[in-house]
Amino acid sequence: MSEDARLIANHRLHVVPTVLALANPPWQRDVWLDPTVFENVDHVFHTLFDDFCDADEPERFLGISLRTDEEVALMRELGAALNDAAAQAPDGTDEEYLQSSRWPEVVAVAGRLAQVMVANDLKELAALHGINLGPGTRRRTRADT
Repeated sequence: MSEDARLIANHRLHVVPTVLALANPPWQRDVWLDPTVFENVDHVFHTLFDDFCDADEPERFLGISLRTDEEVALMRELGAALNDAAAQAPDGTDEEYLQSSRWPEVVAVAGRLAQVMVANDLKELAALHGINLGPGTRRRTRADT
């Protein structure tokens, strides 16, 4: 595996689960509102704005934590929605974020981005194994063996 491939894999191991968490409101309530669990909205902001991406300027992370221009555009949209929600959470509590009128937009954009990121990762994984997932690809059956 090349050094570039290792870098993007390492970054995506953090970014993809964070985006998936943003797309899952029941999980957010179960985990983020539990004071015994480490993960919370603050963790989301550190992951997406500081440590592994910059949702305000995601194009800088194309080829580092984002694979495509579509991911960049959706990450920018997600960053804007998160910033809007933050403006409605003056104390920065997880409860305030989840009650923000902008939170449904965060969840919706995160859902779209999660779908794209997972699909892109699956395509990359398939390519590593020499599997073509292009249009018209059919699933192998036992009859094929």
